[in-house]
Amino acid sequence: MATFRELKAQMAKLEEQAAAARAAEFEEVLADIRAKVADYGFTERDIFGRGRGRPRKTATGVLPPKYRDPKTGATWSGRGRAPDWIKNAKNRDRFLISR
Repeated sequence: MATFRELKAQMAKLEEQAAAARAAEFEEVLADIRAKVADYGFTERDIFGRGRGRPRKTATGVLPPKYRDPKTGATWSGRGRAPDWIKNAKNRDRFLISR
């Protein structure tokens, strides 16, 4: 029976051989793919589809202001961190913009 060190040495040799074989096959396969893409005129979208990975978030755009500071005329949409002029207000109704 082989010792642990002998098996570990064999494993290292096999990993080196596997890496060399992969590198040799990699270039061959890549050249084949490139030739087929050139011959058939494939695009990235043809090969990978519409989207890869997570779908992207769509921008919702700028929201219209919902609140207005009567003193300065500054506005706030109601989203995100509240500005200083409204953050401590118990009732925000007095700052609402009538539409």
